[in-house]
Amino acid sequence: MFKKIVILTGAGISAESGIPVFRSETGLWEQERVEDVATYEGFARNARKVHDFYNKMRKSIRTKEPNPAHLALTRLQSEYAQKFAADVTIVTQNIDDLHEKAGSKDVIHMHGELNSILCEHCLGRYEYHDDSSSDTECSLCGHKALRPDIVWFGEMPYQMELIEKKLFDCDLFISIGTSGVVYPAAGFCSVAKSTGAYCVEFNLEKSAVASNFTRGIYGKASVTVPAFVDELIKTGTFSEE
Repeated sequence: MFKKIVILTGAGISAESGIPVFRSETGLWEQERVEDVATYEGFARNARKVHDFYNKMRKSIRTKEPNPAHLALTRLQSEYAQKFAADVTIVTQNIDDLHEKAGSKDVIHMHGELNSILCEHCLGRYEYHDDSSSDTECSLCGHKALRPDIVWFGEMPYQMELIEKKLFDCDLFISIGTSGVVYPAAGFCSVAKSTGAYCVEFNLEKSAVASNFTRGIYGKASVTVPAFVDELIKTGTFSEE
């Protein structure tokens, strides 16, 4: 059985809940250029546009619900962890709240969260569900210096020290719905594998780093992940088939 499990989730797990995948062949995200809405330079050029973009996304996730893959991971965190005295950590690249809606606890959002706001003056962050603008005052310090609490291109992902510690300590690493081209997340499998962890990739098709994994399981996450979790909870392990 596995005692320390780390799960990385990407856009693929939320796509089945109706949330668009960030990376597309068009280079657009929700019909906007990535450079305009996912870089600090874009924010400096047109803060209003960026605030409006994330306000729209924040509203859109209110109606989105977790799918069976999210719910299965919650069961892994609760049922499996309790049954086998295990530690199960979810690290997500997603900025939605579907893991939380599914009931998962202590989710590490390495790229930030739509339902959080960050103040550039006091560096405070707090839960936030309303529309924001350049005129919105920080509830912590009163300054008008708020920005979306999102890790943009060129910025350091959150809680990397904790994530790396978890990866080095884990004996099972699971990646779900990731492209394998965005670092540092694309290197997580190599880190976990370097200390002997068993590594499993779940995806619609092989990712760019599929060869690094011990095993690949391909198909819809809403089908493959629950089946895998059911077996893991029942036996403490899984078949190699």
